[in-house]
Amino acid sequence: MSEFLQTEKQSFRQRIRIRMVKLLDVLLVTGAFAFTWHFYYQGAMTFPFFEKGNWVVVGLFFVLYYRVAHLYHGFLIHIERITELIYSQSLAALITDGLLWIVICLINRRMITLLPLLLTLCVQVILLSVWSVWAHRWYFSHFPAKKTAVIYDERPNVDRLIHTGGLDGHFEVVRVLSIEEFRKRSPEDVLNGIEIVFLGDLHSHDRNQIIKYCVEYNIAAYVLPRVGDVIMSGAMPLHLLRLPMMMVERYNPTPEYLFFKRLFDILLSAIAIAILWPLMLVLAIIIKATDGGTVFYRQTRLTKNGKPFRLLKFRSMRMDAEKDGVARLSTGDSDPRVTKIGRFMRRCRLDELPQLFNILRGDVAIVGPRPERPEISAGYAKILPSWNLRLQCKCGLTGYAQVYGQYNTTPYDKLLMDLMYIAHPSLAQDLRIIFATVKILFMKESTEGVAEGQTTADAGSKEDSQGNAGQEVVNKTV
Repeated sequence: MSEFLQTEKQSFRQRIRIRMVKLLDVLLVTGAFAFTWHFYYQGAMTFPFFEKGNWVVVGLFFVLYYRVAHLYHGFLIHIERITELIYSQSLAALITDGLLWIVICLINRRMITLLPLLLTLCVQVILLSVWSVWAHRWYFSHFPAKKTAVIYDERPNVDRLIHTGGLDGHFEVVRVLSIEEFRKRSPEDVLNGIEIVFLGDLHSHDRNQIIKYCVEYNIAAYVLPRVGDVIMSGAMPLHLLRLPMMMVERYNPTPEYLFFKRLFDILLSAIAIAILWPLMLVLAIIIKATDGGTVFYRQTRLTKNGKPFRLLKFRSMRMDAEKDGVARLSTGDSDPRVTKIGRFMRRCRLDELPQLFNILRGDVAIVGPRPERPEISAGYAKILPSWNLRLQCKCGLTGYAQVYGQYNTTPYDKLLMDLMYIAHPSLAQDLRIIFATVKILFMKESTEGVAEGQTTADAGSKEDSQGNAGQEVVNKTV
């Protein structure tokens, strides 16, 4: 017990040191704003604040930036890459500066120039970039990669994913074993000296036993969930019949959320169309001039409750791309069916712009699960019985799976990510996904296609409902 208490004290001291490093970042970014407020905006106020009022404004920035940076995971030094930290914190600084500028204009009852805050944002990005590099190096010089064990059932490749994901500096995988091997040994034997455990698609009984052991002995556990786990994450805790209960129901967000989500969709899509119509006109002319045929590509997709609608996109493939009538996914840049202008549009996501009219009309939302073609969706549903659970809500132009997955992410993993979104509906989550979408516009791997000849992506992991969906492939080779 004394050894355990000693470990607890050491862990507490480490957390304090990490929080002090995070506080330094917030102070640097707030300091840049405070400088601009003191030397420009304070004097530009129609009714200047007294000294305490100025501190209130700076304190408001401090709190807002801290909360927004946490919202976008800007302080996860122990698991995020440097580029991820810089992007998340730059986004947080941009949002906070924008909110404070709105507050300043409202207080003055007139528009105040934004230029000083834009210059401040540049300084803040430089400061937080330097902090991110330094904090990353500081963390791994003081806290080496944690001893990690991987216990798997359906996911035998987690250790390889850690390596290919560039997380070797975060997790030192020293033990990889199947659940069958784990059962033959005691937890004390397997997890002795281990700091992190990855659990890959384990069934509930085995997983719960390991998690309870990890909690008791202060071992962090990263759990790759199954469909049921994700659904349960959205359960409502209740006290009923004098018993603790968890209520699980179908996607049922509040009317207020649905109202504001639809209002947001209408406003944002209308503004985007008003701003981007010249670009869309230029793209339409180029498509017509270079490839002939139709400018737009209309395709039947499925949205909420399996309702079909006609999705509108700029045509990026040849007119005869599916002349044999077989629906197939793109293989990426190597796909010979993609035109030159189509390849450019796909890289920049410009082929998606006409979907703004689908959003304005109410076919889809800005944020939601990806709308799939009926024939592809039916193929997935044959081996993933829970596949259609992702259609509990309206589909979207962007979404959880589109942002955190890739074009060729397995349908099973896309299903899990879509269910994660459905389990926790909120405007904050929608905004987080929208801002994260900006980042993936510059990530080539997010548009990688499936293997040549596939009609769909690999189905991926086994589903846990009936155990009847193995590592099969939905597609048929053409």
